[in-house]
Amino acid sequence: MRRRGPGVEHGRVTETITGLSMSLPEVLVLLGALALVAARWLPPAARRPGTIGAGAVLVASVTVLGVLGVLGIRWQLLPVLAGAALASAFALPPLLRRRTGRPAWRARWWLALPGSLACAGLIAIGPVAAWAFPLPEFPEPSGGFAVGTRVVQWTDPLRPESFTADPDDRRTVVAQLWYPAQKSPTGTQRAQYLGRTEQEARTVAEALADGVGLPGFLVDGVPRARSRAVVDAPVAGGGERFPVVLFSPGSGGVRTQNTAWAEELASHGYLVAALDHPYDSAVVVLADGRTIHATTASSGDRDRDEELAAGWTAVRAADLGFVLTQLERLDRGETADPLTGRLDTGRAAVAGHSLGGAAALQAARQDRRFDAVVDLDGYPHGPTAPALEQPALALTQEITAGTDPRYLPRLTDAFEHSTTTSYRLAVAGAGHLTFMDGPLYLPPVPSIVGTLGRTESSRVVAGATLAFLDAVLRGRPGDPAETLRAFGKVYTVSPSGARGTARLTP
Repeated sequence: MRRRGPGVEHGRVTETITGLSMSLPEVLVLLGALALVAARWLPPAARRPGTIGAGAVLVASVTVLGVLGVLGIRWQLLPVLAGAALASAFALPPLLRRRTGRPAWRARWWLALPGSLACAGLIAIGPVAAWAFPLPEFPEPSGGFAVGTRVVQWTDPLRPESFTADPDDRRTVVAQLWYPAQKSPTGTQRAQYLGRTEQEARTVAEALADGVGLPGFLVDGVPRARSRAVVDAPVAGGGERFPVVLFSPGSGGVRTQNTAWAEELASHGYLVAALDHPYDSAVVVLADGRTIHATTASSGDRDRDEELAAGWTAVRAADLGFVLTQLERLDRGETADPLTGRLDTGRAAVAGHSLGGAAALQAARQDRRFDAVVDLDGYPHGPTAPALEQPALALTQEITAGTDPRYLPRLTDAFEHSTTTSYRLAVAGAGHLTFMDGPLYLPPVPSIVGTLGRTESSRVVAGATLAFLDAVLRGRPGDPAETLRAFGKVYTVSPSGARGTARLTP
């Protein structure tokens, strides 16, 4: 086993053992428990020191985790501790009887053997559970910039809140910005994942788990994670202006769901603004502490659900256009901000995952300030008019017999109403949640997160996005289709007037 780089938790350094997804103190708990099981079978001369040593390691490691608060006792350790407690029933009595002068008692082998096997089985559940539901470990961004982040909140005075009956309620949007930053000193604490504080992160994690019907304790490690960005890090020097990418999450998703993707883009010189959509995102915590839970829900009727999705998509598209306006104002210096004069809002892309991908397509149709669209496995909702004038990239799973038969025709129709060439990239081995942070902390079940793996998933999705944006927004020479082929099978989408009817052709 080898260790991966240190992560900061609660102001202290912990390390994760690759493959096990356990910190060093957790591994010591595991080893101490196993040693306690093995102590029963040691030769008489080694039995006493072996038991005492195993118990000391176990107690010290639990103390470091729980009492000192380095990481806390995760639920994955509970079966390990249960196995250790059961093993102690076999290992400790002989020691205690000797200490009182009474004859040593030792369980018969035919009783100790199944007991030891049961203990070992319980203990083995721990690393399996830690592997299946790990503490997310974010990949190091590959670009030349360090990454800073912060959360902003804006209220649109011209737009009523359509999800409430209060006529004076105005639409408020929370956005998280990731931007190219100066390198921070070694040991600087990295940004909390899922929220500005651990409490907010826990609120978000519980809402996300509830939204998919999972017990909240299964993902209790996620709120403890730290990403690679640094909160309020100084903006990178040099005066370079950064193209802007706006992002909308999936249905019930949250602004942080594509953090690894956002950090990778920011490290390559982009400003990424990811949105929370109140009443649609799983939960939104406002600056004043108010918590808004999702009220959107499927009706179960296909036609009605399509109508509902088109309405939600329209609200999201308006949110995206509003945030771009706020970024333009920020860049002009209408409010004092470190990013003033550093945003190239004249080179802007809009992106989204799932329902957010549909919102990105609608936002681009309605707002010509967007120069490119990235749809991460999103089923298009809403009208196909006016024509899409910006190049678009759709990243999808491979189309199989199990794919919704409406999906590809609907995507083709959306791109047919276009005046420029766009692309569909079919990513082999991808699942729907491959296109967000899910592979970093969910069980590696192919039907859920695909088969690309925890590291490769984020590399492919961010790499393909960068290849497309660099070509469209930065004018990087070469055929985008050729660059995209490094990440999967590419289909070129020709505009209606250029080659008859548009086709998703390889």
